[in-house]
Amino acid sequence: MPAVREVKDMFKKVTCTRIGGGQLTRDTADEAPVAVFVNGRHLATVALSPGGFEDFITGYLYTEEIIKNAGEIESVRIEENRISVLTKNIFKRVSVKKTILSGCGGAVSYIDTQKLPAIKSDVVVTVPEIEAAVAALPVPGTLDAVALADGGRIIARSADIDRHNALDRVIGRGLRSDLDFSRTVAASTGSVTSEMVRKCLVANIPALASTGSPTALAVEIAEETGLCIVGSAGSADMVVYTHAERIADIGA
Repeated sequence: MPAVREVKDMFKKVTCTRIGGGQLTRDTADEAPVAVFVNGRHLATVALSPGGFEDFITGYLYTEEIIKNAGEIESVRIEENRISVLTKNIFKRVSVKKTILSGCGGAVSYIDTQKLPAIKSDVVVTVPEIEAAVAALPVPGTLDAVALADGGRIIARSADIDRHNALDRVIGRGLRSDLDFSRTVAASTGSVTSEMVRKCLVANIPALASTGSPTALAVEIAEETGLCIVGSAGSADMVVYTHAERIADIGA
């Protein structure tokens, strides 16, 4: 079975006041600021849902292009609000990956897709495979969720306060399992952003299906880099925004 943290463990009960009077308790998503240190240097502080930090940090360092595979990690130490990582090359200087922009000074900038990875895969995904991946997502609610599937088989699924974190988590699980991402499809809740597209490009995930819609920038980047984006996935309104040739039997 794919690794998945129980959603119930990601909530805390809080007391609130009803507008009409009286008090009640509600489940609220738990959020933890976690400092990430790599080779003794502070890399970033991220807001995460609790638990599953080994998958997250593996995927995060990979999509930030700090490591090329899980084997480059020497050790991971997880504390209450800190993740400390040693890589095999402890002298490597690291920094968080920023969206690649062209332009200088006050000039208009744009994303230079030539500096982003391009998808290298000949995979064709079926509609039932997409529907199975969407069906594997945790019940919709306060948390965002991502599932990763290979030929209809669910490899990993995760929920988090941020779907970008959830995507890193399932990528990390795939890396730790030596998964060939070029045969996979990712399914997500919410909007598809340019940052989610970038993470899929780094991992070479050829198809990203979401229950929501992509941003215009996400569509532009995906079109130029070979990523298939599917919107309104799992519903009667499901549509393909980019690279419809990656979806079988849709008449494109």
